[in-house]
This record gives sequence, structure tokens and C-alpha cells, in this order.
Amino acid sequence: MNDRSHDDDTVPTFDRPLWTPDPARATATRMAAFTAYARPISGRALASYADLHAWSIDAPEQFWSAVWDFCGVRGERGERVLIDPQRMPGAHWFPDARLNFAENLLRDCGNPEALVFWGEDRVKRRLSRLELRRQVAQFAAALKETGIGAGDRVAAYLPNLPETIVAMLATTSIGAVFTSASPDFGVQGVLDRFGQTEPKALIACDGYWYNGKAVDLQSKLAELMPQLPSVQRLILVPYLDDDADALAANLPKGVSFARFIAPHTAMTAIEFAPLPFEHPLYIMYSSGTTGIPKCIVHGAGGTLLQHLKEHQLHSDLREGDRFFYFTTCGWMMWNWLVSGLASGATLLLYDGSPFVARGRILWNYAQAERMSHFGTSAKYLDALAKTGLKPRRDYDLSPLRAILSTGSPLVPERFDSVYADIKPDVQLASISGGTDIVSCFVLGNPTLPVWRGEIQCKGLGLAVEVWNDRGQSVRERKGELVCTRPFPCMPIGFWNDPHGKKYQAAYFERFPGVWHHGDFCEITGHDGLIIHGRSDATLNPGGVRIGTAEIYRQVEKLPEVAESLVIGQDWEADVRLVLFVKLQEGVNLDDTLVARIKRTIREGATPRHVPAKVLQVADIPRTRSGKIVELAVRNVVHGQPVRNIEALANPEALASFADRSELRE
Repeated sequence: MNDRSHDDDTVPTFDRPLWTPDPARATATRMAAFTAYARPISGRALASYADLHAWSIDAPEQFWSAVWDFCGVRGERGERVLIDPQRMPGAHWFPDARLNFAENLLRDCGNPEALVFWGEDRVKRRLSRLELRRQVAQFAAALKETGIGAGDRVAAYLPNLPETIVAMLATTSIGAVFTSASPDFGVQGVLDRFGQTEPKALIACDGYWYNGKAVDLQSKLAELMPQLPSVQRLILVPYLDDDADALAANLPKGVSFARFIAPHTAMTAIEFAPLPFEHPLYIMYSSGTTGIPKCIVHGAGGTLLQHLKEHQLHSDLREGDRFFYFTTCGWMMWNWLVSGLASGATLLLYDGSPFVARGRILWNYAQAERMSHFGTSAKYLDALAKTGLKPRRDYDLSPLRAILSTGSPLVPERFDSVYADIKPDVQLASISGGTDIVSCFVLGNPTLPVWRGEIQCKGLGLAVEVWNDRGQSVRERKGELVCTRPFPCMPIGFWNDPHGKKYQAAYFERFPGVWHHGDFCEITGHDGLIIHGRSDATLNPGGVRIGTAEIYRQVEKLPEVAESLVIGQDWEADVRLVLFVKLQEGVNLDDTLVARIKRTIREGATPRHVPAKVLQVADIPRTRSGKIVELAVRNVVHGQPVRNIEALANPEALASFADRSELRE
């Protein structure tokens, strides 16, 4: 039951939660079941989530073994759980275990439907678990016939299609390593990634749909293939054109998906390779806006355990649930989404613009497919609020139990609009982690209340703290998000980093032996968390640390402002704040609007947050996963090069920031 119901004219109050789960609902969650399961194992009462979290940190071997058993991991666990627990990095989990990631995702369950796919409003497909297994068996056999085996890389340059999941599962079933990039990446962006990891096979599509338009990829593939000499086979998935054989014949080493698996269509059984816990599963890439992307290698066992824990316990994902996340295959949320198969959920895949059909497409999907979990980005929820669309009024969302948001901090006002305009009785889980751990440090909990503007809790098994610059743990003060003890989903390393120097520098240089994540964070009085932005984008005017999210929260309240970006400009031996705004169509920045913006920031934050300059730009540059690129803009403003333009979805936007006369005065 909801603590309070929102009507359109409700004035929010902040002295009580926006949502509290009904006691019967909380008791029926997987989190509650796990807590009961853990009591005899721990020898503790575990009367609260804080108790459960404390045990998960104090007794990591007990906790992670309990997660393995409770979530029903397929494989041999072995006797040892953790070696060298004091080393970080350097601890090793389940050193005697043998498992296969794909086997765990393809396990038999009572839910016969594996995948539903919508490609904008043009294409709809469905795939049962039996059909998925059959296609994986065929694709795995074809990969092996091509000479691909354990440790080899297979790359996907694909939209969020069923075939992408088939390719991943087939790859990991034989012990090969899967890596992917979204098809909206340019040729150089793909080369910056796959050129480092040297895949033996590349699975690509002929094109994709975006905002009602067909985007052809054949010319990109023709340019790309000669520059990827490691690729022995280009496997072409038809999406725009049914004649994949003809298209593939015109591309180097090309073969259609159907022709590639044709010799193996009788294959129904999958030979799952039993592999070590830390066997490489995925290679993922940092955003690469300040240099060539880092190639982050994730292990199969740690990824599986962490995703099972986050899905089943923190998100209450169960067999038969219908699980959606708006993502591309270039963002780690795709990897997170697909692991939902291991919990028996049906994955609801979408590819294209979220704003087709007058912005209604995702809600049409939610209603038609009875979504239980709706995952999206904070930026989408911001944009939705400004459209005036109210899904609560127009759609039957009765099956929806959880809304998940990530990608950037979710501002408090957006909590209000979710409960007012989407659904009053829903767990709103703002979640935060990243590509670095292919999962979350802080996230939701279906047994806890949702407080305005706060992430609900620290993840189980993760010793998350907030530290000041002196390395002291603080509460109700802003500082650096750190993790003080090893955890299974730490990367097993970076590709082509044999001595671990890049890995060490990325996470352990700031605080030796402690994971430094790079988020500017605060633990609240409710034991919730607030992310104030990336700490590497933290501003320091006059020596005072300011998180960029605090400014965005205020600015984007204004209906005239579509998006904004703030940087610190070096000025007169100090730093001054410069705010760039993209305004709604037809709106121009004048002195009156500048004054309103500054007043809103001063009143909603502090006078220290008020920018020295407010400037209008045509667009805000962002990565292909939707993150704004403050550091790239800062480089442009200071006349420094942006070393990896290909990481940006809209690199042309940077032109609006260069050589501004206003920034010389």
C-alpha cells in the first residue's frame, strides 16, 4: 500500500517516504525469503536490512555461498570461497568452482517465453525458451566449426535484437569471450574497441531503425572489415532487408546468419563448457571521452552471482516476471538485462527511439506485454516529465512493481513526477554502479521505503562507504564513494594490461587497497544514498567542492531548459562556473531568463552554485550511452584536444563550445 497517493495538484511533503511497501508485499519478496534463509547460516537475528548488510560484509564467504545456493547456481561450487581476502586487488573467489554462464541463463524453468522484441513500431517478434536454446545450440556449433574456442573473442555490432542474445549465449557456452558495441558507433569508435580485443568473428546487422528512419550499415561494414584483420567471419543479421545472403556476398568474409547456422539446424543440445569462476565472460569498454577506451574484462562467476543477487533480492525479479530495460548493446545495462533469463524472467527487448508514436511507444509496450519491471535512464524520465504524458492516466500498469533508473542522478523532483504521473504504488529504484563492475554499488530494496531523492540502500556484499579527502568515513556529508573490501564482480583485469598497472591506476591509486569509484556521494540519515555526480567532474570554485548534479537539478526545473551542462573554467588563478543551456525550441536566452536561472540555482542550492556565465548552445554532447561529457567540453573550452571524438553520439555539438568570446571576459 502506498503511504500517500499523488494527485496532479498534490504538493509534495518530505517528512515521510514517497512509498512504503505494504507489509504483506514486503514479506512475500525474495529479499525477505533470503533473509529468513540466511538466519540459521549466519547465527544472527537479521532483524533489519542493516543487519543483513552488516553480515554480508562481515562474513563474505558465508554470504556469497548463501547467494549461490539460494539463487540455484548451476555448477560445482568447490570447497574454497575466498583466497587472500585482504588483497584488493588480488583476492580470488571460488577458486575450485566450475560453471558455465550460458547454462545458468538457459536453465529450464516454468516460464516458457524467453524474449519479446519490439523494433520501434515496425517489428515485433517472440522467442520461447525452447527456441532460444535451439538457436544457441546451432550458433555455438557454427562458431566451433569456424575454429573459435575458449578464450577467443566474438564481437557484436548489433542493435538490441534476439540474435544479439543468441550470439552472446552461444559464445559464452563454449568459453569464448563476448564483446559488443552499438551500431550507431562510427567506424573509428568500433576500431578503438574491437581493434584492441581482436575478435575472430563479428556479428553485425545490415542496419537499424531510429525515429522511423532506416539507417543502413553496409558502407560502415565495408570500411570496417579490412581494418579488423583478426575477423575470420562476418555474420550478417538481416533487419532492414530480408535478402541477407545477397548483402553478405558483397562484404568481406560475409555470410548471412541463416547460412552460417544452416549446417547445424538439426542441433538441439548444447555442450556447456565447465569453466573456472574467473574465466573471462565479457570485455566492456569505458566511455573513452578522454582517450582510447579501456577494455574491462569481467569474469563469468562474479557477473552471474552479482546479477542474480541484484535481480532476485534487490529488484524482486521472479520466474515469469516481464523485465524491460531501455538500453543499447553498447551500455552495460544490456548485459545486466540479459542476465534476467537466469531468474526465469521474460526479457522485453526494444530497439529504436523511445519517443516514436508521440512518445507513447514504451508505455504501449508496457501495457501490451504486462511489464513487471520498467528500466530506463534518468534523462528519459526528465524528458517524459516535460512532454506532459501521464502514463498513470492513459495506461493499465497494474502489473508494474518496479521502475528502475540509472545513467545519471535522478533528481528529487523526478521522484515526485514518477509517483504522480506513472504509478503511485511502485518501487522506484534509482541504481548506480557502472561498466567497471557491470552492476551496481547502490540500488533498490523492495522491503524498504523510497525517500525523495535517495537511492534506497547499499548493495549486499559490498562494503560501500563515503570517504572524505583524508580517507575518513563520513555520514550526511559529501565525499567519495569507495568499497573497502573485495567483491566477486570486480573486473578480473584490463585487456592488454599484463602487469595490472592500468587497472591499479583506475581504481586504487587514490586510496591504496580501497576501490575508488569516482562518484561524489552522500549517505543520508535514512541510510539511503545520494549521488551528486562524478567526482572527476566535481567543481572547486574558491576551493569549495560542488557536485554538478546539484546544479542540474535546479536548472532543469525550468520549463524553458531542455538540458544543461556545467564546467569549471580556469580563471584568474581560480575556477569559475560556466553553465551551458540547451533551450526548448523557439526559446532564446535573454537577460531575464539568465536572471531566473541564477535565482533558481541560488535559492535551490547555494550562492556558491551560481555560475559566473550562462551561455546558450544548440545541443549538449553526450556519449552513446546517453551520459553528458563535461570533461570533453572542458577540454574544448580550454583549447585542449578531445582525444576520442568517436565515443560521442553527437560530436558536432562540441562546436557550440569552442572559442566563445564570452569566455574571454
